[in-house]
Amino acid sequence: MSFKSWLLETESSQHKLPHDAGEFEAPYRNDAHAHKTHPWTKVMCLTGVDYFSSLAYQQSIAVLAAGALVAGAAQSGALAPIATLILVLLTLFGAVPIYSRVAKESPHGEGSVAMLERLLRGWKGKLFVLVLLGFAATDFVITITLSAADAAAHIIENPYAHEIAHGHQIGITLFLIAMLGAVFLKGFKEAIGIAVGLVAIYLTLNTVVVFTALNDLIHHPDYLNNWKNSLTAIGSPSQVLGKSLLLFPALALGLSGFETGVAVMPLVASKNGDIAERIKNSKKLLLGAALIMSFFLLTASFSTALIIPFHEFQKGGDANGRALAYLAHKYFGDTFGTIYDISTISILWFAGSSAMAALLNLVPRYLPRYGMAPEWARASRPLALVFTGIAFIVTLIFKADVDAQGGAYATGVLVLITSASFATTLAAKAAKEEALSILFGTIGLIFLYTTIQNIHERPEGIKIAGAFILTIIVLSMFSRIYRTTELRVERFDIDELAQRFINDACTGNVRLIANEPNERDEEEYRLKEKEQREDNHIPTSDPVIFVEVTVADASDFGGTIEVRGEERFGYRILRVRATTIPNAIAALLLHIRDSSGLIPHVYFAWTEGNPFVYLLKYIALGQGDIAPITREILRENEPDPEKRPSVHVGG
Repeated sequence: MSFKSWLLETESSQHKLPHDAGEFEAPYRNDAHAHKTHPWTKVMCLTGVDYFSSLAYQQSIAVLAAGALVAGAAQSGALAPIATLILVLLTLFGAVPIYSRVAKESPHGEGSVAMLERLLRGWKGKLFVLVLLGFAATDFVITITLSAADAAAHIIENPYAHEIAHGHQIGITLFLIAMLGAVFLKGFKEAIGIAVGLVAIYLTLNTVVVFTALNDLIHHPDYLNNWKNSLTAIGSPSQVLGKSLLLFPALALGLSGFETGVAVMPLVASKNGDIAERIKNSKKLLLGAALIMSFFLLTASFSTALIIPFHEFQKGGDANGRALAYLAHKYFGDTFGTIYDISTISILWFAGSSAMAALLNLVPRYLPRYGMAPEWARASRPLALVFTGIAFIVTLIFKADVDAQGGAYATGVLVLITSASFATTLAAKAAKEEALSILFGTIGLIFLYTTIQNIHERPEGIKIAGAFILTIIVLSMFSRIYRTTELRVERFDIDELAQRFINDACTGNVRLIANEPNERDEEEYRLKEKEQREDNHIPTSDPVIFVEVTVADASDFGGTIEVRGEERFGYRILRVRATTIPNAIAALLLHIRDSSGLIPHVYFAWTEGNPFVYLLKYIALGQGDIAPITREILRENEPDPEKRPSVHVGG
């Protein structure tokens, strides 16, 4: 196998599967070709490597955000547990209901983006999806870079590695990302088993650390008294609550994992593949993951904020980006602490793997199908190289700083959850479930506030997302224009009458007249036939078939071309439904040639107008100056003039 063949290899090319079959056991797997299913508790671990791994850095980011909000070292970090409680309530009573509905609406793992795609048709829907893909890319790329950066921080601060690794934060982070990219170039499939082991060990170690810290708090009431005094110094209970409401959007990265939780639904086991049971088990997965994470978020935030001095959270401090690891070393010594560090580094690295798998399955699901990416974007290896390169750039921009990337991560997470709220609100409204639509709409407004507040406080997230969105839109439009001369057809759906018309025509010369339908009365067809016979010298003895193309959704790139036969006033008509007129006519001509062995002829009349305007109409509406575009499409797809269907233009 050549290097190019290896690089562009997909699972569909190996096993003759459709293009939408994914290569990974992780998110966005095509259900028809999924690996074997697993109990929801095991699949939860695949979501958990992303979701639970944020415990490694969540407390540090929360305390530093609280310190930036409230002046004075005595009060610094005191608001973090209150803000975390708000986050937990929003998780259980906001995110869980929203994504339970998303699971119901997309049981094959399509997620909220696909829901919105179905609800918003045309170019508006496509543009909305491109924007969401930009935010999703922000979420997943920052997951890769932030997780690698925090893993590097755990390596550097480990006492056994500190002397060697100190001062090499960026280098170690880039090395971990490069290793991630290399794994995906080789192929990464056995995810569930690894995820279960990593999550089980990580949560067990965290349970030991957290309960030891809580026991320390019980036996040392000074911690609690100091915290109460700090809250009193901040102000009244209403002031504490108000400031916590301003703070909690910075903690929103603790909401990560819900979109992935829905995406892995095809892996959830159910009896005889029953969809209703799969949905039920997936809801258990979402709730179970949320309850586990909520417990650890609350206990870890409370313990770390009260026990660890604030200066240790700051840049250069031993707890910066690794608060629970700090407690593990404090209570159990360096041997246990190193075991904890290894577990944390492993799950953080695997969280990057989960995010990379999500990207490699998300992009091929949309952009190639929209004609907004080259066909090689369906292959995983080139995309793995692209996203690894992007992760390098993001790491260098942020200098592998965990705290600096928190805002960008939270922005991506919040926008996806807000869009899911919007999608579920529309779905409930379409189903005439007014109470649920109000509930989901209210939750959506809360997440919208959280998103706006996070962007206001930490604008770097929207800047990165904006760069992704702009890049995706520009490259998508360029690709769409570049690929306009492709046939853009996956298959034909020809009814019996249309096939009979084609078969009858193949007994002699196959002559098709392209007609833009207006009144569709007898006079229209009589004059059109007369005009084309005179202009192109078609013998009166040769029968003709009219071809009328209706554009279904010009924003779609390819798909099925429907051909229906109809006879009106004695004239035979092929009524075609497709995404564009010239591509459909060209594809039909080649189909007739291939099935009959004859060279068909098609006849057009010249159009009047500005060629540039017609070009824009073709790109946006699938119409335009049909004759020359049809001829160019045929030329691109059949280089041999002797075998190419003939295009005639008169008038």
